[in-house]
Amino acid sequence: MNKNLVYETVGELFCGPGGGALGASMSSYTNENKEVRIRHLWATDYDKDSCKTYLENISKYETESHERKDAVNVIQGDINSNSIDLNLASQFPPVDGLIFGFPCNDFSIVGETKGFGGTFGPLYKHGITILNRSDKPKWFIAENVSGLSSANNGLALKKIESEMREAGYTINTHKYKFEEYGLPQARHRIIIVGLRNDLGISYEIPETTKKRLSARDALKDIPESAPNQEFTRQSAQVVERLGYIKPGDNAWSPDIPEKLRLNVRNTKLSNIYKRLNPDKPAYTVTGSGGGGTHMYHWDEPRALTNRERARLQTFPDWFKFCGTKESVRKQIGMAIPPMGMKFICDNILKALYD
Repeated sequence: MNKNLVYETVGELFCGPGGGALGASMSSYTNENKEVRIRHLWATDYDKDSCKTYLENISKYETESHERKDAVNVIQGDINSNSIDLNLASQFPPVDGLIFGFPCNDFSIVGETKGFGGTFGPLYKHGITILNRSDKPKWFIAENVSGLSSANNGLALKKIESEMREAGYTINTHKYKFEEYGLPQARHRIIIVGLRNDLGISYEIPETTKKRLSARDALKDIPESAPNQEFTRQSAQVVERLGYIKPGDNAWSPDIPEKLRLNVRNTKLSNIYKRLNPDKPAYTVTGSGGGGTHMYHWDEPRALTNRERARLQTFPDWFKFCGTKESVRKQIGMAIPPMGMKFICDNILKALYD
């Protein structure tokens, strides 16, 4: 007997290149008579390259795998400007679910950690706007860095959670360590899952897996034809410096001779010229660049390619990022890992349809 195919529709704020969208689109839940999947109606982001990447990949994937004929409506623009009105149903029609990985810059431990006092800290309120609409979604996923839990002396997260509850949702806040879910990267994120109160259901945190993927596992057998595989030209000094850095170590290794040591003060960030340990999950892929922060191969004296960074983020090789090499690097680092999102969406669909 053929199962009835049911779709949960989704909208996305701060969509980036589509890591969260791809993971959601890959998720599914099947019971005796239904197969439930997720498809996107609209998405928005301020970055032009990210929007182009999203449109070309997510629309293509959902068209081919979901038998849809229309593309996702991707709206590029500043969410703080008058050109974007989240209350306009014509621009942002009602959806079953909302995903918003609101920008983490002001909550990240890498930087000044301004919290609500920064430019990006208050952007979560745009998600609250959707949750407070009369046609509010049944569920939502909000994602941010683990530093959110300590921002503004711990008050930032409490305030955000309070506004979500006031909008009419039962929430589940959890710090996910994605390497515990089989992702080849130590990436820790605060993710809040909300289910509308009137549904009377609860969300369960996915069980972790015993399998641990290493950097070596993730980066093997990359096809020569894979997109975004351009190598970075390393200076002779960087090549020489990397020769003294063992796998898993960084620029502060005592093995580095004085002439190759970095002349910096008041900072010793651990990811500067840090080489991957091939037998462990990679350290966190970030959107930062310059100053030795591109992530470095454990054996070859070079920075990782963008395709290698995308592999660590669990993007499939067919996923092509648009823009310059630096733009692509930033998109990859800021993205939600698709496989991490899939685990979460699988459990949301289970809660809704079990």
